[in-house]
Amino acid sequence: MDTKDILKKVKKIEIKTKRLSDHIFSGEYHTSFKGRGMTFSEVRQYQFGDDVRAIDWNVTARYNEPYIKVFEEERELTLMLMVDVSGSENFGSTDTFKNEIVTEIAATLAFSATQNNDKIGLILFSDQIELFIPPKKGKTHVLRIIRELLDFKPKSQHTDLAHALEYATKVLKKKAIVFVLSDFITPNFESTLRITAKKHDITGIRVYDKREQEIPNVGLITVFDAETREEVVLNTSSQSTRKEYEAYFQKKEKKFLKVFQKCGAGTINIEVNDSYVKKLLGYFKSR
Repeated sequence: MDTKDILKKVKKIEIKTKRLSDHIFSGEYHTSFKGRGMTFSEVRQYQFGDDVRAIDWNVTARYNEPYIKVFEEERELTLMLMVDVSGSENFGSTDTFKNEIVTEIAATLAFSATQNNDKIGLILFSDQIELFIPPKKGKTHVLRIIRELLDFKPKSQHTDLAHALEYATKVLKKKAIVFVLSDFITPNFESTLRITAKKHDITGIRVYDKREQEIPNVGLITVFDAETREEVVLNTSSQSTRKEYEAYFQKKEKKFLKVFQKCGAGTINIEVNDSYVKKLLGYFKSR
């Protein structure tokens, strides 16, 4: 894509996802993720029913009538988007690829965080850290993130989530909301996720295509692995082949759910043709 095409796509995604975040997700996002704690706001005169433990005795003595301390939740948060840009994300059996849905979901989350005046950062990863954009506030910053998601060309086609999680732990000094968007076709990452989840609020968003879940009976086909560059001929007329294919998908899905839940992290499963709006909204409400 040239610059003009990229800007058109950025604008299109902005219009779609910002509307969603403005009208649907901003309130749910706000209530789903808590701030870092309570911070002092002001003192005011005591009113009937106030908690006597909040009385400010110094101010009370000065004015000879009771005053209480008022605290409010410290809302400002950091949202870190960790996005898988490996070769397997460039797949789609319909007119929509996995990486296109990932971009829309990431943009929706980013605009929701902007509504809450939070900082947003981005980590693009394969089996290495492809790009790190430090967390900042503002619409211009979000549009830069969307632009990178649309046009970034990774150096590697492979995936290593454990390495990306280690990197996130190093660069994020304070507790953050971390969304990992991937198909989670990656080597073991449980021990690293457990460490990261102790420090941050992590959610894994698994995006997959229906043809990764089941394969139709269309005879002999050649399957190409975008990450290993290997080709395999499958006989889809064979019922046992189709069952093995489905079993492999289910094994990967169960591992994803089990590992994240075991580490105390949240999970969302989204098929490319699903309504990610409903899935995100359901997840926010369940929290």
